[in-house]
Amino acid sequence: MLESWRWYGPLDRIGLEEIAQTGAHGIVTALHEVPYGEVWTREAIAARKGLIASSRLDLAWNVVESLPVHERIKRGEGDLSSLFANYRQSLANLAAEGITTICYNFMPLLDWTRTELESPVAGGGTCLRFEAVHICALDLFMLEREGAEDDHPPELRARARAWFEASDKAARDRLTHAIMAGLPGAYDRYDIPALRAALTLYEGIDADALRANYARFLKEVVPVAQELGMRLCVHPDDPPRDILGLPRIVSDEDDIAWILDCLPVPENGLTLCSGSLGANPQNDVPAIAARFAERIHFAHLRNVAKDPDGSFEEAAHLAGDTDMVALVAVLLAEERRRRDQGRRDAQIPFRPDHGHALLSDLGRDTHPGYPLIGRMRGLAELRGVIKALSHENVGWG
Repeated sequence: MLESWRWYGPLDRIGLEEIAQTGAHGIVTALHEVPYGEVWTREAIAARKGLIASSRLDLAWNVVESLPVHERIKRGEGDLSSLFANYRQSLANLAAEGITTICYNFMPLLDWTRTELESPVAGGGTCLRFEAVHICALDLFMLEREGAEDDHPPELRARARAWFEASDKAARDRLTHAIMAGLPGAYDRYDIPALRAALTLYEGIDADALRANYARFLKEVVPVAQELGMRLCVHPDDPPRDILGLPRIVSDEDDIAWILDCLPVPENGLTLCSGSLGANPQNDVPAIAARFAERIHFAHLRNVAKDPDGSFEEAAHLAGDTDMVALVAVLLAEERRRRDQGRRDAQIPFRPDHGHALLSDLGRDTHPGYPLIGRMRGLAELRGVIKALSHENVGWG
């Protein structure tokens, strides 16, 4: 497996020299400064690629995360021909620079969503947390979304009201800030009125409508990926549940099967995110990985610990509710299968996803969920699992 590291480019407070010291060689990045829907020019791609390579640190841009899908495409709104053309041109420009693995998502409006960015963990440090009571309070009492009561059980609604009535403006502002933190790079953030207005644009779009728009997207771009020798790999919803009235359609095994069957070709693939899928109590992540192994082109390895009310938080990479050793074993077995077929692309790139903020991470103000020390700890733990599972002589003596 190819050790990789997410880097936000010039926006990132973690430098390439520091990344090199983690032992990772692949860089997962994007042109976050380019507005959604515009073409990634070959010149801009080459400049970012050159910036990474010129470091002389044995680093290379190996995965794009993400080439974003415009919200109008997700909504199926108006004449989309220019947006599809721009997406295809960006793919062509990336392929011309030798970057052929493209992670993207089809989450409406919001990317990964958390309600707390600095939740304390045992022994010190902090983690990202999704608190069901807080998202319920936001939905019912801050956004005052019509129909929100039907999406939350009575006991949770009562707890949310109690939190809201006891909260002050600072607490509510922190919650709004945390929700917005999942939007990548230099992207517009919303206050409550703006978020309320943005949500209205999705009124009338249910899961079936969103699937139809997604199928159209795939049919518009996957054939070009086939021509270019690229791999598109969708990222699961995070969290894997409807949120704020927005439908989510990449949340479980059945969703993934529908997507991969929509265009059953290798170029229509999956980013296996163990944390996103692991937040759904119904998901057996190693089993999902085994079922779709041949279509996994990229992996995010992290872990979560879930609560009965739907809350969850980022756990240490080898802790939490997902059997990470079993999951890595599935990915290594798939790599062996690919090597046996003589494939040159047998190696699966992976990155240690969201880590705890530890030691000198605290107060450094890196992108939420993307500290240096916490992710390096995760990478070291995963490296040990991979090494142990790959060792031919499992016995001693």
